[in-house]
Amino acid sequence: MKRYISFLLLSGLLFTASCNKDFLERYPLDELSPTFFFNNPEELQLFANRFYTLLPAHQGYFNTFMIDRNSDNIIPAVFDARLGGTRPLPSSALDGGWTWSDIRQANYFLAHCDSAGGVQKDIDQAVGEVRFFRAFLYFDKVRTFGDVPWINKPLSTDSPELFLPRTSRKIIVDSIIADLDKAISLLYPAAKASDSRINQEVAMLFKARVCLYEGTWEKYHAGTPFGVPGSDGSQFLQQAAECAGQLMSGTRFSLYKGPVKEEYWSLFNPLDLTGNPEVLLWKKFDVGLQVVNNVSRILSGGGGNIGLSKGLIDSYLCTDGMPRSVSPLFMGYDSMESEVANRDPRLVQTIFLKGYDQITNAPGDVKNQKFNLPALDGAGEFRNTSGYALYKGVNPDFINQGNNDVGTQGSIIFRLAEAYLIFAEAKAELGTINQADLDKSVNLLRDRVGMIHLDINNIVSDPMWDFPNLSPIINEIRRERRVELVCEGFRWDDLARWRAHHLLVGKRLKGVKYLGTNLEGAYKDFLGNPTIFIGHNLYVDDNGFVDPYQVALPGGFGFNPGRDYLSPIPSDELTLNSALTQNPGW
Repeated sequence: MKRYISFLLLSGLLFTASCNKDFLERYPLDELSPTFFFNNPEELQLFANRFYTLLPAHQGYFNTFMIDRNSDNIIPAVFDARLGGTRPLPSSALDGGWTWSDIRQANYFLAHCDSAGGVQKDIDQAVGEVRFFRAFLYFDKVRTFGDVPWINKPLSTDSPELFLPRTSRKIIVDSIIADLDKAISLLYPAAKASDSRINQEVAMLFKARVCLYEGTWEKYHAGTPFGVPGSDGSQFLQQAAECAGQLMSGTRFSLYKGPVKEEYWSLFNPLDLTGNPEVLLWKKFDVGLQVVNNVSRILSGGGGNIGLSKGLIDSYLCTDGMPRSVSPLFMGYDSMESEVANRDPRLVQTIFLKGYDQITNAPGDVKNQKFNLPALDGAGEFRNTSGYALYKGVNPDFINQGNNDVGTQGSIIFRLAEAYLIFAEAKAELGTINQADLDKSVNLLRDRVGMIHLDINNIVSDPMWDFPNLSPIINEIRRERRVELVCEGFRWDDLARWRAHHLLVGKRLKGVKYLGTNLEGAYKDFLGNPTIFIGHNLYVDDNGFVDPYQVALPGGFGFNPGRDYLSPIPSDELTLNSALTQNPGW
């Protein structure tokens, strides 16, 4: 893709500049001279390229399907420190995430980009991209720390703004929205933009995401130390619904629907996503450019040293549209096959089941392989922690998993389905949602896999709802969001903005039922000896369900709702800037 070539060109320009004595004497070493680098749209875009690495995409052994390790969707081998309530107070900015170099670079660009000449719309595109990324960076700061200093110009080592106090969350979020509105007005629409670059629709979707996050954060954190005095979030919820609605009504993007019984699964594992109607932005990989990933190598064995949680699996409805807690179609936990029978088709397209392809198109003496058992007896990256192995995102073709660093399956960064879910949730939170709203959002997602529609006037009460004090429609839309966006990195943000610590505090994530099922006694080595020993390499609860944190967290997660929704400011930063104050509970 163009942006990878651009990164190489940018590195060459920086190296050339560093070898030029006159250049070093004329301008600070940590900046590019505007007269040297901001002359035309091409140079502006080269500068903007540096920000694309900030977007969440597969990289080496990291893959976006594992981001949910910080939530109740995935059980990693080592529990998440935030959920466990065991995060230490960091001493330095680098350790604690209180870094500002990327924001400084964005501010530097925006302070000097007016010097460029050339086609104005191409200049606008580059400026729009950097506006988008400054908003992206500040949104990350708000989600992490809450109030932060708002700085919109490049600073030097003696700038007084280095010692600013924290700016109120309201001003920060308003400034983020202002940046995104400006970006939307400057960016090319997707129909005219390069496939590899931020476009107008991406900025619209991100604005809707920010507004939904802030609207629900302010609503559910009202009256707490993390709330925004005088605001209930409704203004942001309205903007979220409007912006998402505009995307939904556009003609450029539509929902993808793959082959029968792969309608959902096949969206996430192609090598090339060019032309996919649902994907607003994606990252392309290329072995020749050494831009590769190991997604399928890690996940194809059903391991990855993670496993999906029982709570997630339980959230999938039965095919009659009823929750498994009351549906006559639910077949119980006697086997994994019975557990997934008659469930929302997205479930069997999200987890590995016996007989699924693990390796196909194997060369020579390498055999094609079918999935047999979740790797509960595995080790390291080849272990499964819960018995529910992630199938979403796996490309079984041998070339993507046969060796290290050869995977080239594409990485979705923004997709249209999120807009449908934002629209429905925002309308539900505002109390204005109706059946027509559901039919053009949630029910289109269900249509993709042939799932029964959500009927606002016929919602079956679920005694196991996660949010029994909220309306049935909010509960069902939150359920829909969880199953549609599972393992795409949204779940922690959702728990945080909903103030949903009751789902975590004092609880342990569980896995598949092991005792009394066809899994018990099935694990043997090549000599026929058992490889699983209860209480040694596998722990189960009193009901026979896998209980990975039984020893590590005997009392369950220690998440502190008066502290852990935000991260602490590193202690060194409080010493350097006496105007800063620490977050609650730290």
